[in-house]
Amino acid sequence: MRIDAVGHGEIPHRVEASIVICGPDISVCFVGGEGPHIGAIALGIPRPSLADSSVASASASVLCVTGHKEDLLARSAALELATDFGCRINVTVGLHVDLASDADIRLLDANYREVLTEVKQRISLMRDSTREGDLDV
Repeated sequence: MRIDAVGHGEIPHRVEASIVICGPDISVCFVGGEGPHIGAIALGIPRPSLADSSVASASASVLCVTGHKEDLLARSAALELATDFGCRINVTVGLHVDLASDADIRLLDANYREVLTEVKQRISLMRDSTREGDLDV
């Protein structure tokens, strides 16, 4: 198992992600804002595209805590990561700012997208070194 973490932004809009390589699978937990929590989880599973079986795609199942709005973030990240890395991906998202304005939501979303980009880069590096037998436990 290999573990890493990344983050972007300033409090109260900072978003962080923990990445765990679990054998062939990957788990990513995105948290941020003023109240990190579990708002939604998604499981992405790679598969061939239904339109063209030579193209990679993915399916996702999502669970969202009632009243939370992270389901679309979790689903899109799970689909993107499962397609890119060709493995099962668990994504957890919990972002919260009290009485968030539209500007707060835009900042959290922008920081989330920055962290997702960094997560993809880190996963590539982590999987490469895992293949070489450099495992952290």
